[in-house]
Amino acid sequence: MTRLRELQANIVTLSVDAIVNAANSSLLGGGGVDGAIHRAAGPKLFEECRSLGGCKVGEAKLTKGYQLPAQFIIHTVGPVWRGGKNGEPELLASCYRGSLAIAAEHEMKSIAFPSISTGVYGYPIELAARVAVETVCDVVRKSSKIEEIIFCCFSQSDLDVYESLLPKE
Repeated sequence: MTRLRELQANIVTLSVDAIVNAANSSLLGGGGVDGAIHRAAGPKLFEECRSLGGCKVGEAKLTKGYQLPAQFIIHTVGPVWRGGKNGEPELLASCYRGSLAIAAEHEMKSIAFPSISTGVYGYPIELAARVAVETVCDVVRKSSKIEEIIFCCFSQSDLDVYESLLPKE
């Protein structure tokens, strides 16, 4: 059975099999979570990402974790919020499904997600968190060997949103 939990922390400090990077389509680093992960992982991450040829919105790609406690980084590109009528929920759900598929394919036991698309991409936290939790719950209900999935929140207010949505044990 998969354990789902919320946590307020800096995602780069987590000792899990994989952390998920809310990346931009170049995969070459940026601001927010993306920049923090690139800085913490070190320059070899940039080199590996450069060899991947970018990533489309809603898709995910895998790299090593380099100098992070996490062994791997799953990079996914979330949608920019444009009011919710341009496929944003479906694209965001695809980020979570694709990341979990990579984790399953590589037999990972633990994974941590940031709140994808809620920073500079402007997705409202309440809506994004609902998509995240519903999608992850749907995937693990169908089949999952992942033992722990963490929703890693940077702020207390984001943590409160995830806490209200996650099923209680």
